[in-house]
Amino acid sequence: MRIKLAILAAVMIGLTPVAHAQTDPAAKDASAPIAVSKSVQLLTGDTWRDGNTLYRLYGVQACLRGTIAADGNGKKDDCGNVSLAHLAALLSSATVTCQPIGYAIDKATFVVCAADLDGNTIDVGTALISTGYAFAAMNTKGEAISTNYLIAEINAKMEHDGLWATTFQHPVQLLLKQAQERKK
Repeated sequence: MRIKLAILAAVMIGLTPVAHAQTDPAAKDASAPIAVSKSVQLLTGDTWRDGNTLYRLYGVQACLRGTIAADGNGKKDDCGNVSLAHLAALLSSATVTCQPIGYAIDKATFVVCAADLDGNTIDVGTALISTGYAFAAMNTKGEAISTNYLIAEINAKMEHDGLWATTFQHPVQLLLKQAQERKK
């Protein structure tokens, strides 16, 4: 059932219109898909650099580097590094193609990516979130950027998959708290 939900969410993400990304009219051809090189520099579990271009998975929030995920035995890991390791594993084991859809404030190119894994095409965001190693990104009002990703996150949480089997600080909650503190 979980696999069916994850596949359904991945398919629906492809059908969901994108309304939150800002487009850059100066971009040469932002609509051309890009193949992800095996030599990209991974920065976080949702962001990488390829040459001079910064890419970020749209609607995905990785665990923050420097925060801790502790398992039931007290073993502690850097939560952000755990997210990063799972993105690295996916990128190294599949052919990944991304569709640029807009730009972040920091000029990162927002992308939605598909991985060809043994002849099956999966949405990279759904794969990371449904296995519990990334989370649904939220806007500053605390609303999910992608309801499909939120469904995948809730399912992973209910099943105690990935980081949900540990104790950790949810990155979206931390980021929303930081944003509120900056407003003060």
